[in-house]
Amino acid sequence: MTALQEKHAKLPLDEKFYALEGKELAFFQEQTGIKDEAELKQHIISVQTKAYEVFEYRCIRSFGFTRLKISRLPAYQEALKLAQQRPGALFLDIGCCFGNDVRKIVADGWPVENAIASDLHQEFWNYGHELFRSTPTTFPATFIGGDAFDSAFLAPRKPFYSPEEPAPLTQPLRSLTSLTPLRGHMSTIHASSFFHLFDEPQQLELARRLATLLSASPGSMIFGVHGGRPEKGLRTEALNSAGKYMFCHSPETWRDLWDGVVFKKGTVKVECGLHPMERPDLPAAPEAKFYGLWCSAACAGSMKGFQRLLAKLCAAYHLSTCHKKKEKDWSVALRTRRDDYT
Repeated sequence: MTALQEKHAKLPLDEKFYALEGKELAFFQEQTGIKDEAELKQHIISVQTKAYEVFEYRCIRSFGFTRLKISRLPAYQEALKLAQQRPGALFLDIGCCFGNDVRKIVADGWPVENAIASDLHQEFWNYGHELFRSTPTTFPATFIGGDAFDSAFLAPRKPFYSPEEPAPLTQPLRSLTSLTPLRGHMSTIHASSFFHLFDEPQQLELARRLATLLSASPGSMIFGVHGGRPEKGLRTEALNSAGKYMFCHSPETWRDLWDGVVFKKGTVKVECGLHPMERPDLPAAPEAKFYGLWCSAACAGSMKGFQRLLAKLCAAYHLSTCHKKKEKDWSVALRTRRDDYT
């Protein structure tokens, strides 16, 4: 281990990073039933301390799990619309940790019976129940624990390009023990602070595996935010949770990865961007710069499926000018505001 690794790999917990306020404070008060702010703080720190022993993720140390990243992304509103417009639409939060984001989307209207969370560590999901003072009965979202790189858990294949392709999902969600039966069925996949845990080849492999889960129905989306850089490469300013340099894509290389490598060129609408971040939780030089890379990839479906959708819309609403609409009007174009997502 190098001196840099010794300095960065093991960081002690520090409650100075706790800063729960505003809507996020109200959310945790409502979800936990703890109205007193001092009591709530001690409750959150108690769970944080135990979870940090499972694995020393930076987001646990910095209380990133209290910031409800998902609701800060414009794609969040599009996801909620899918729940309203598409009967039985399924949502997956991959790398869910405590499940704070899946709880947020359920609180805002996504049917809990159609919400799925997944993480490598079952312990984090269990601590999520402790954190939010819930049980599998009072919060019956489906949790499917496992390794996304394990083919027994998520079997690789090419993405779906037609909604008719995947086999019907006949098993109850709560009975699933892997993600493989969900291939081609997910309307929305949220993955934040997840891709940057892996090196470049692994990020590509992970993207390909998640792409197999996405429904080909127009508007289905994968979205989230991760560590990034103006030019792709290693983040050498600070080490990650595993004591290694983090590999980061740039907006351009991340866009090219999804549109042309993971999915066939032109079959998805991809938007991404970079925003500067402050990371006081990381020991780094004062001049060190850190960035968050946000992205959304939305599916327009196969051209035949897309044309069928437009035809149905025209027939239903008698839109004589419907044929003039550009594809972007019917797929999801997302932008974001500068915020601390990680």
